[in-house]
Amino acid sequence: MYKIILSALLTSTLLMATEAAPAMHCTFTQEGAVTVDWKAYKTPAKVGVGGIFDTVRYTAPEKEESDFKALLTGATVTIDEKSVNSKNKGRDAKLVSFFFDQMKGDTIEAKIIDIVVASEKKGIPATGTIQTEIMMNGITKKVPLRFSYSDGILTASGVIDLFDFSASKALQSINKACFDKHLGKTWNDVDIGFTTHIKALCTPAKK
Repeated sequence: MYKIILSALLTSTLLMATEAAPAMHCTFTQEGAVTVDWKAYKTPAKVGVGGIFDTVRYTAPEKEESDFKALLTGATVTIDEKSVNSKNKGRDAKLVSFFFDQMKGDTIEAKIIDIVVASEKKGIPATGTIQTEIMMNGITKKVPLRFSYSDGILTASGVIDLFDFSASKALQSINKACFDKHLGKTWNDVDIGFTTHIKALCTPAKK
């Protein structure tokens, strides 16, 4: 008898929870600018030096969608390499002259080609992977970025290998120009990421 009563209570609780959490209909809107950040590494101790790019052109398929994935998939960014900003004008000038100018083109291009959601919160994507295609130095490579979305802020980050983009010449150039400060070592892996605001307006879905 006890087991029957307990089973009935559990069933009732589950039904009430289901009724209390109706399906939601959401509208997602990308707002404001996209900030692209980076962190490169120097010295044998792998000391990080980070910054952003001041000039980033973001092009979205749509500004508003009912689906998080649809809002972002197909979006592109064009980054002006010469707008690199590490909060040190002397260092930025060296990065332009001895690194970016040693590669083909003046921009870095990126495109979101897929999104895989790993977890959700109240029906809204919270974490997952953004699959991107990045073109630099005339070479295009797929680069996965881990993302988190909370309180209207989408943040994504990943790592690129400069050797994948045939940038060994540029790497050698900046290492030579900064040999003393880098203690002869400039690393080929670079952290990359972006941040943007996405507004989610959700209401209970109509039955």
